[in-house]
Order: sequence, then C-alpha cells, then structure tokens
Amino acid sequence: MASSSSSSAAVRSWRTAFLTLRDETLTSPRTATAVGATSSSSIPQLLQHFVFSHSHSLVSAAPELPPHEVASDVFFLLELVANSCLGPQDMTATLSHTSQLIRDLCHRVYFEINSSSWTLMFDSFATMLDYLLDKAAPIATADSSADAAVITPIMDCLETIRRLIIVHHKKSSPPDDTQLVKFLLRVIESSHAEFIKSFRSITNQRFAAEIGRRLPRYSSLWELQTLAFAMLGETVSRYGPSIPVDVWRSLIEILRKVMDFLASKSLLVEDSVMSRFYSSLLHCLHLVLMDPKYPLSDHVASFVAALRMFFTYGLNSRTQLTYPDVGHQQKDLHILNKTSLEEPKRVEPGPYRPPHLRKKEISNMKPKKSWNPQSSSDCESSLVDFMSSDSDYSDSDGFVQDTETVRKAKVRVAAIVCIQVSSQHHFLKKVAAIVCIQDLCQADSKSFTTQWTLLLPTSDVLQPRKFEATLMTCLMYDPYLKARIASASALAVILDGPSSIFLQVAEYKGSSKFGSFTALSSSLGQILMQLHTGILHLIQRETHSRLLASLFKILTLLVASTPYSRMPGELLPTVITSLQARINEGFSFKNYQTGLLAAAVGCLTAALSTSPSLDVREMLLKETSTGFPETEKKSSVLFTLLQYSEQLTSPNICFESLQALKAVSHNYPNTMFAFWERVSTIVYGILMVATPEFPSRPWKGHTGDPVGFIGEKVITAAVKLLDECLRALSGFKGTEDLSDDKLTPFTSDCIRMKKVSSAPSYELDSKEFNNNEPKACHSGIEQWSEAIEKHLPLILRHTSAMVRGASVTCFAGITSHVFFSLVKEKQDFILSSLINASICDEVPSVRSAACRAIGVIACFPQVSQSAEIRDKFIRAVEINTRDPLVSVRITASWALANICDSIHSSIDDLPSQQSKESNVDSPSIASLTECALRLTKDGDKIKSNAVRALGNLSRFVNYTCLSGSHDKPMDRMRLSINTNSNEESTSSNDMKGSHGNASNSFRPGSMGDLCWLDRMVQAFISCVTTGNVKVQWNVCHALSNLFLNETLRLQDMDWAPSVFSILLLLLRDSSNFKIRIQAAAALAVPASIHDYGKSFPDVIQGVEHIIENLGSDQISAPSSFKYRVVLEKQLTSTMLHVLTLASSTDHEPLKDFLVKKAPFLEEWLKTLCSSLGETSTQSDVEDKSLGDQKKEMISKAIRSLIEVYKDRKHRSTVQKLEELDKSIW
Repeated sequence: MASSSSSSAAVRSWRTAFLTLRDETLTSPRTATAVGATSSSSIPQLLQHFVFSHSHSLVSAAPELPPHEVASDVFFLLELVANSCLGPQDMTATLSHTSQLIRDLCHRVYFEINSSSWTLMFDSFATMLDYLLDKAAPIATADSSADAAVITPIMDCLETIRRLIIVHHKKSSPPDDTQLVKFLLRVIESSHAEFIKSFRSITNQRFAAEIGRRLPRYSSLWELQTLAFAMLGETVSRYGPSIPVDVWRSLIEILRKVMDFLASKSLLVEDSVMSRFYSSLLHCLHLVLMDPKYPLSDHVASFVAALRMFFTYGLNSRTQLTYPDVGHQQKDLHILNKTSLEEPKRVEPGPYRPPHLRKKEISNMKPKKSWNPQSSSDCESSLVDFMSSDSDYSDSDGFVQDTETVRKAKVRVAAIVCIQVSSQHHFLKKVAAIVCIQDLCQADSKSFTTQWTLLLPTSDVLQPRKFEATLMTCLMYDPYLKARIASASALAVILDGPSSIFLQVAEYKGSSKFGSFTALSSSLGQILMQLHTGILHLIQRETHSRLLASLFKILTLLVASTPYSRMPGELLPTVITSLQARINEGFSFKNYQTGLLAAAVGCLTAALSTSPSLDVREMLLKETSTGFPETEKKSSVLFTLLQYSEQLTSPNICFESLQALKAVSHNYPNTMFAFWERVSTIVYGILMVATPEFPSRPWKGHTGDPVGFIGEKVITAAVKLLDECLRALSGFKGTEDLSDDKLTPFTSDCIRMKKVSSAPSYELDSKEFNNNEPKACHSGIEQWSEAIEKHLPLILRHTSAMVRGASVTCFAGITSHVFFSLVKEKQDFILSSLINASICDEVPSVRSAACRAIGVIACFPQVSQSAEIRDKFIRAVEINTRDPLVSVRITASWALANICDSIHSSIDDLPSQQSKESNVDSPSIASLTECALRLTKDGDKIKSNAVRALGNLSRFVNYTCLSGSHDKPMDRMRLSINTNSNEESTSSNDMKGSHGNASNSFRPGSMGDLCWLDRMVQAFISCVTTGNVKVQWNVCHALSNLFLNETLRLQDMDWAPSVFSILLLLLRDSSNFKIRIQAAAALAVPASIHDYGKSFPDVIQGVEHIIENLGSDQISAPSSFKYRVVLEKQLTSTMLHVLTLASSTDHEPLKDFLVKKAPFLEEWLKTLCSSLGETSTQSDVEDKSLGDQKKEMISKAIRSLIEVYKDRKHRSTVQKLEELDKSIW
C-alpha cells in the first residue's frame, strides 16, 4: 500500500508540474514567446520552479505514467525551451537541465516517436546547439567549468538521440534518417568552426600546440566531436543506402575539412581525449569510404596527406624504433646498398591469458580518479565501451601495461585499414588510419595511383624514417602486430587492385639522385625495388605466422605486377633464391607449418611463372649442368621443388610444388631434359595412388583437418606437369600452321610471330633449341612412348572427370613429327582414346578437351590424307557441335575449322602434273558444309570458327555447270573437288600409303546441295552484320579464299557487288585495324579486271580515297598503333594491284577519276619509290630479291597509268610517270 501511494503521489507530482507549466505559459503569451518579456516570471524561472527543482522525483515517476503522456510533456518542454532560446534571456543553465532531464527520461521510458516528433526534436536540438555555441566564445580563455556548461548539454542531446535510435532504428523512415545525418553534420561543422575560431585567437602556433597537448580547456569540445563522429559512423553503417547523394556529398566535404585542418596544423596530440577523437573520426571515414556514393577523385590527395600523419602516431614521444646494429649486415639483396637492420624489440609472450582478463588487469592498474560532476566523464565510459573490445590486446603483443600506448596504436591501424570491423580501443587509432588508406585505394584506385610516392618508399626502405612514414615503415618497424598486419593488408589491396596495371610502365634506372623532375616510370621502378627489398627482408626474419602468410601474399602480387624485363636482371633470381632459402629454413610454427610452406612454394610458383628471364634461365641451367648428385647436395631450387612434390602426406605442399615445376617446364623448357626421369617417377608414383581400381579419397594435412578431395587436385596437377614436360621436350609450338596466305613484297616483312599460350616459351632458348632440334624431337619420342606405356593408361579412364580431362589434353600437345615417329600401336592408342573420349564420355569438359586435341592432330598433313581417320574425326566433331553446352561447341567448331583447313591444305599440296584429285568424298564435304552453315547461327565464338571452316571449303570446291557454259543459273550447277588438274581421277594413298580410291566428284544432289554456294555467301553477309570483330575478320579471310577459287566466275555472281561493297565498307569504317588489313587483302585477290566485274571502279576509287585520307584516321584503341604500319603496306599492295589492272578498263568515268587524281597518284608513287632504299631486316640476297619484286609491282602500276593518261592526252603527266618509271631501275 505504501509503495502504491508513493507511486500515485509521484504521478500526481508529474501531472501537477506540467499542467501548471502549461497554464502559466498559456496565460503569459509574452513570457511564452520570450521576446520582449515583461512578466515577472520568466521561462527559466518557471522551469526551475515547476520542473528542475524536483527533477529526480519526476524521473522516478515517469515509468508509472502512460508513455504517450510522457512523450507529449517532454516534447512540450523541448519546444518551449527551444523557443525561449530566441530571446535575450540567459538560457545556458536551463538548457543544461533540460538536456539532462530528457536524457534521463529516455533511459527510463519508451517513447512512441513518429516523423513529426523526430522533426520537432531535431529542430529544437539544432536551436539549442546554435544558442550554446554562440555563447561558447569564452571557451579559449575561460576555465573548464564554463567549457562543460556549454558542451555538456549538447552531448546530452546527442546521447538522447543515440538512445532513441537504438530503440527505434527499425521503425525510422528514410527521411528521418536523412534528418539525423544532417543534424549530426550540423553539430560537427558548428563545433569545428568554433574550434577554428578559438585556435585562430592564438597567434603563436607553437604555443597553440602546447596548449593542445595539455588540452584541459579543449577537452570537452573534442569529446563532443568524438561522440558526434561515433554517432555519424553508426548512422552511416545502419542507414547508408538510404542517405541521398547530396547529403553524402556534404558528409565527404565535412570529413575533408576536418582532415585538412589536422594536416595543415600538424596537430596530432597524444593523449586519451584526442586518441578517442581520432578513433571516432577515422572509423567514420572508414565507413563512408567503404561504399562511396560520390566521386572521391578530388579528395584523395587531401585524405592521403592527413592519414600519413597517423602512421607514426604514438611513436614520436618514446623510442620504439630500434635502429640496426653495425655488425648485422643485410645479405639477401645485393642490388641496393647493403643496409643492416634489427627487428623491433617485442615482448616475449608469457602464459596465455584471455583478453577479458588482460583488460581487467589493465583497468585495475589505472589510478583512481575523483568524479567531477561538471565534466562529461559519465559520457566517457560510453565512448570507451564503444571503441574497445576484448580483441584489442593481441597475444603476440604480450602484457601491455600502458593502456595509452595501446590506444595510440589503434589510431595508427585505423589510418591504414580504416578500422576493419569496428572502432575499438586506443590501439586502433593507427590501425584506423591504415584501413582508410586501404578504403581509398578500393574506392578510387585511379586517383589513388598518384599518391603512391607518398605511401610507398622510393629509397632506403631498410632505414626507419619516422618523419617520412610509409606503409612499409609501419609494416617493418611498428611494435604492434595489428598495425603491421593492417599495413600488409593495405599493401595487398594496392597491389591487387586495378591501379596495379600502372606498374607495367615501371623502369629501374639506378639508385642515383634524380634531377628536379623524375619520370613516372622511374619513380615506379624505385618503388618496386624498395618493395622487393623490404618484403624479402621481412620474409627472412618475421616470426609471426599470420603476418608471414600476408607477406607471402604481398610478394606474390608484387611479382605479378613487376615488369622484370625493365628491372635489374638479378632481381628475379634474387626473389627465387630468397624464397628457396626460406623454404629450406623451414617454419617453427607447428600448427601453421604446412600452410606457410604451401604459401612459400606458391609464391615461388608466381616468380617462376612470370615472363621468362635470361638470368633465371642461366641460374637453372647452371643447377642442371652440375649433375643431379651435386644439385641435390646444394639443395637447389629444382631439387627443392622435386623433393616437396613427393610429399603426398602434405597434399597442399605437393600440389604447389607440382605447379612450380610446371611453371619451370613452361618458361624454361630446356631445364627439363636433365630432370625428366625424376619427374616421370614422381608423376607415376602419384598416379599409382589413385588408379581406377583405387579411386581418389579425401586427404588430410599435418594437422588432421580434412581439406576436401585434394587427391583429385594433386593428380590433376601431376598430369598437367606431365603434359607440360612432354610439350617442352618434343618442341611443341602450337597447332600446325597450314595457312597459305599469299604475302606481297610489301607485306612480307610484316609477319608477326604468333604466341601460343599453351606452348612452352622458347624465346630464350630459340637459338640453342633450333641447333639441337633433332635431339629434342628424338627425346620427345622417347618420353611420349614412356608416357603412353606407363602414365596415360592409368588416368584416361580415371573416375575423376578433372583427371580425365587433363589426360586427354596431353594429346593436344603432341607434334606431327613425334606422332608419326611412334609405332602404329601407339598412334592407334592416341586416336582411339580421343574418339572414345569425344563421343562416349559423359562429362562435357572431357569431350571439349578431346575435341581440342582432335583439332590439333587433324592439322597433321598425313592425318588429313587418311579418309578413315578424317571421317572418324568429322563424325566426332559433328556430334559435339550439337552439344547443349557452349564450351563444348566452341572447341568442336574450332576442330571443325581445322579439319577443313587441313583438307584444303592437303588438296593444294597435291602435284597438279600427276592429275590427282583428293580422296575427299561427297558425304564428308556435305557433312562439313551443313555443319558449318548451321554453326553460323550460333554465338560469336562458334560463328567465327564456322566462317573459317566455310572459307576453307569454298577454296577447293569446284563450281562447274552441267552444260559447260558459265551463264547458267546456280540451280543447274554441280560441285566437285578442285585440285588444279584435269578431269582425270586417280587414287590417293593414305598417310602410310595403304588407303584406296575415293570419289573424285559430287553426284548431282538435292536442291540443298546445289545451293551451297549461295548459302555460304549469305552466311558470310549475315555474319558480317551480326558478328563481333573476330567474326568479321574471319569473313574477310573466307572471302579471300572464295575469290581464290579458279572455277568460280565471280563476275557472273549476283552477290558479287554486295560482297565487294561489304569489304570496302569494312576497309573504310571499321575501328579494328586487323579487319581493315584483311579486307584490303581480300580486295587484292581477284586476278583480273573481269573478276571484279562491275565493282572494279568502286574498288579502285574506294582504295584511293582511303589511302589519301589515311593520315587523318582516328585511332580509337592504343592496341591499334602496332597494326597501322601493316595496314599502310597492305593498302599499298592492294592499290598497286588494282592500278595495274586499270589500263584494261573501258569505264570512262573511272578514267576521268584517275585523271582527276593524277597529282595525288604521282606524288604517292614518288614517295613509294623513294622508300625502296630503306633498310630491311632480312639478308642481303633476300633484300635484293624483295626489292626487285617491289620495283616490278610499282613499275607495272606506273605503266598501266601511263596507258590511261595517254588515252586522255595528258602528256605532261605521262612524261613525269615515264621518268619516274626509269628512275626505279
């Protein structure tokens, strides 16, 4: 009863106070408005009398009242106080009491708040904020009590909002969230302006810094901003997607202002208040940068300049960087000046204590502080809780007794990684700065590239420069583990991002001093050298497993980004030998040993996989030349890899070692000759672990944790190593080149070597390999025989599709010389394996691999002459072109085009004097043609192969009329094989001379068979309009083949003008130079003016117009530059060809055109003649022969033009051309 009566009394007290307050304010409107009040009782007095004098009882009574009644009275009070701030009365104490009361009520009562209530609260708090900060002018000179009286009410308002957000955040609307962000930005901007104002009042900057370090008078203002940034970060984290772009822009700009102020004043104060502020600021910046809605390019430089200051935060006031001992010499990199370095001293870890116990011990060691009711210390605890966690104290950092030092270390980490999860205790200040760097790189990598010279070292990376801190400084010398890990993470992001592409222009030009200007390429070269030096140094000495794993990742990315061809030659060998030494040294972490060793070998794989280096080749060949026992004794790179590839009990290490050996075989194929037997034994041992009778099973690492079906992964890696070794030893350089593109004298020196990614790199070994090619081929025969006998039978029928696919891919690396040097049984084994895999295997990837191998072997000349093998290949490929998966149809269509190319090549190779015809029969050609026509309606990758196939078919199919005349319609034509011979037919031997005769012509078939030519041309035209650039290039090439068919009367074809128009259109308008080159080449194929038909005037005028305006062409893609010269030479050749035929024309408008263009043609021919004396890369004999051919082509064109100008009575031009013709010889 007593408690009930006291509760009722408290409720009556609440209602009496607020009803009386309402009555008093309503009956005194002048007082209520507080403007020109004349009443004896002002608003502050009323509030003090009715509310504040017994606020404790009101707070106690609030839970007993209905929530809506409490909310109504609170918002009435808030609005009343806010309106009173507009008058002349002193409202400072009233605002303090009001904000504290509302804050206490929010913790006791659940308020129902709608959008109008949020608006009222934000507007009222904003008015209170403006009033208080206008009264804050004495802050710079007044005592701390005045400071607290102004700042504490604002912080109470923020705490109130924070509490309401926690309760109502799921019910708030996007407009409410936007209002909240705007209010917090207003608080930050206003408080920042007040601080700048007070800072400017002190003229002596040095004295200002000293005041800042003592900070008694500024602490509340910094704490206000700390709380505001913390709440802003929370708001961005919760409601970021709903924040409008204009508000986001304001958010970025305010953060920029604060960061610029810190950078301009170099004002980094090392105490608890400022450490909390920096943590809050950097955490907010991190959250904003994680998902920017606004371009940051204009702000990147400012942010980086400010964040760099935090890299050594907390280290300047105490000696934490240990300088190197004189006697400790750096021996790993001999490229730069040898510098000694000693690792920063770290506390030896003692017995493990959970983080919460460590934190408790630290808190017990803190000195007790007396409570100051005037300060904001009650808010401080919430800030500490917000920015601290049990994970702040790393096990590797030992027992940290200095909590302030830990807090400062947090700032360093926050500046680099922008606080990865949440703003924690003081240790994350430095972490937060590092994370922000990482966020900036991810948010705007292009603009971030310009800041590399500020964040990455360009010299003396092994010297701890605390006043020129970089990310490497933090990584190498920071005494706290999380700061080093954060730096490593930021470096990995920089090297792994799109901006790393800029490193490809790097070039190292020595460590000498540069002038006032340093080229970007030189700066990047210096950065790469310093990164290599520092990372390799740390890898040799780091003792923490997690950081060491990060270092291996950084080095892997660094190797992938470095253009070693423009760096010192010894750099890449140094990387390889350093890694090999670290691998041999081993790792002391039992639980992480396998993972670290696998990461180290993976890093070594990256170094061996980069562009081949002559220095690395010499190093590896030196190892192999000493003989295997000596190599084993010295524990060389190759021996280390071979040794670890045998450790089947550690599948991850075994897998990475096999990958590294594969990289060696690919980039340095000559080294495999000395190690084939060892590699063969290792691969055979791995294959025996999981034969078809004993399928692969899950493997376990050293720790006993299952790591999946790693057995399948290791076996596949072993098969791929076997494949790469066989390719290296047999001299595989790609698919047999069957192209017979006719090169003119002007384009013969533009032959570009085709680089096949699946072929080993023989560039460094080209001279030596060519000299020993018979030995290499003989060795390849022996190795292939061994592989077919021992290895391949174990895996071709393996239960794993991945293993079967890798085993079938091996056949795609065989050469024709090796294949036909094998005994017939082994040849049959290869062919039957491919046919069975392509037709019978249920897994698409295996069938795709088989089709690719068929496409390779189909290009062997002897195979194309065997009707039996060819028909089996055609059947297998045709089946796979109907596969539902695109990946299978792509490889099948590629094989189809290769088969057609091989047939075409084999027919052209038959000697015409023997009057032989191909043994390609009608069903085979019909199947190939129908299949290719069907595929022209597929996707672009498939379509390009189909067009190539049709082009090859159109080259050798003989189009003749039944009656012998050439003016019959197409439906009365029959098709036969064109062999450049008479109508006689003889038999053709197979690849071994055992196959019989075949039909020499096609029987008159159905209407579909008789319309093949029309369907081909329509397919070409359709593909030009619907296909991509590769399809268009293949169409141009296919039309060249079609024009070369001597049995086709091109001038009588209705589609001929359309085809020539398409070629001219591509030549003129295509943005791809390779397409234009091929279109120009196709236009030069017709041998006579009759073949051009009515299109000849258009062709000659079109080519002339393009040559005349070639200099004004806009090159859209940088990759087109290297093809411009080739285009010019092909256009020259085409123009000379059509000019040679011009004298035979009777087209009067064309002759008028040539007369009109006489000045240009004369000048063009003069320039062409003057270029004949230019040097060539060929030998003297070849150069003379090629020069004579060029002179002959030019002379023919000149003589043809002379005939035209004589007919037009242009004597002066004729005379000039005759003199020019004589000058050639």
